Amino acid sequence: MNNHWLYETTLNGKLVTLAPLNREHADALLAAASDGELWNLWYTSVPSSKTIDAYLDQAFKDQKEGRALLFVVIDNATQKIIGSTRYCNADNLNHRLEIGYTWYAKSFQRTGINTECKYLLLAHAFEALNSIAVEFRTHWHNHASLAAIARLGAKQDGILRNHQKNAEGVYRDTVVFSIIDQEWPSVKKNLEHKMTR
Repeated sequence: MNNHWLYETTLNGKLVTLAPLNREHADALLAAASDGELWNLWYTSVPSSKTIDAYLDQAFKDQKEGRALLFVVIDNATQKIIGSTRYCNADNLNHRLEIGYTWYAKSFQRTGINTECKYLLLAHAFEALNSIAVEFRTHWHNHASLAAIARLGAKQDGILRNHQKNAEGVYRDTVVFSIIDQEWPSVKKNLEHKMTR
């Protein structure tokens, strides 16, 4: 990797382990995405058998250039890969980054796994990487994601209108949230409380 601010690491939780993504995980990612046929969700980007190669090519390009750090999400109970997440859009000078490209097999959604994944990523970002801010971005129409980000304790920064155009030429409004370093102690306490319930 060209930049050493982001470095490959494994993050261990009670429910899940976040391990470095590699190309050998392609089949396991497709199996996880097939639980709910997640690639059919028009407002998010989940790989299918047709797009997995391009999806991974772009991910590894971003990681090589120091803009991303890629993880697979492993269910500790079964040791199966159940999804993926990453740090992305990293600003190596100012130590800001985004947590994005997060998705889980349908049978693992609404189980507490997302809360623990975000806790692990946020703790590493603020406590090991000394990030000054962590962003979350989602599609205006992804109501489940909007609610999940708000539940984490992130605050909405704004909406980027006509932010991106998809393959069909449809524009996306992107909602931007963030947590800043001074907020992390209270966000951390809130997430720890949620994970004990």
